[in-house]
Amino acid sequence: MSMLTPQGLKGKQYRITGNAYPRLGRPPRKSRKVIAGLAALLALALIGLGGVQLYDIFTGKNRHSSAQACATPSGKALAAPTPAASPGAPAASGAPAAAPGDPHAIPQPAAVTVNVYNATTKSGLAGRTAEELKKRGFAIGKVGNAPAELDKKVPGTAQVIAGPAGAGASTLLTSQIAGATATADARTDASVDFVIGDSYNALLDETQAAAALALATKPSPTPSATGTC
Repeated sequence: MSMLTPQGLKGKQYRITGNAYPRLGRPPRKSRKVIAGLAALLALALIGLGGVQLYDIFTGKNRHSSAQACATPSGKALAAPTPAASPGAPAASGAPAAAPGDPHAIPQPAAVTVNVYNATTKSGLAGRTAEELKKRGFAIGKVGNAPAELDKKVPGTAQVIAGPAGAGASTLLTSQIAGATATADARTDASVDFVIGDSYNALLDETQAAAALALATKPSPTPSATGTC
């Protein structure tokens, strides 16, 4: 009996035919299919989120979101503080109201005493400028040539000099002329010196002066307006 003839086949040979052999492997598990499906869903979700962000960036949908008010822990938006109304008369045109007694408050022109000095070689410039300031409501003090320490030493349009008590008056007067510079000294009253320089031609018109004053007194943006909390 041949070695290829199993016992019980009564002499019949068992032969292996063909050239294909069965391959044994682990049957597929359902858990692998579930994991693969979840991974595919997660990838699609990430792709979708990225697409939305790119859309917002290129369309500028959230361009102004930084200017919105921040939320408090209670969920209510923070609002910028509203300036309190001044009990007195309103300040000069273009300037915000300020508390009485504040040296930085912008006063009415009639409350500002201006000394007009000519530091140039142009004759009569101090008198003409004083008349223009008087027409705008300023109180005029001394008018004449600049003192020796300033005579022919003001290269710009004008130099406005005031003490600590005249800070607001200095801001008001500086806005009347383009390019004027403001300096402080130790005087104790609220008077202001208007020293005319070599580049001076004329005062700004009243509309331009009001715009310059509004710009000079414009409050700084609040943190919520700049997008920081």
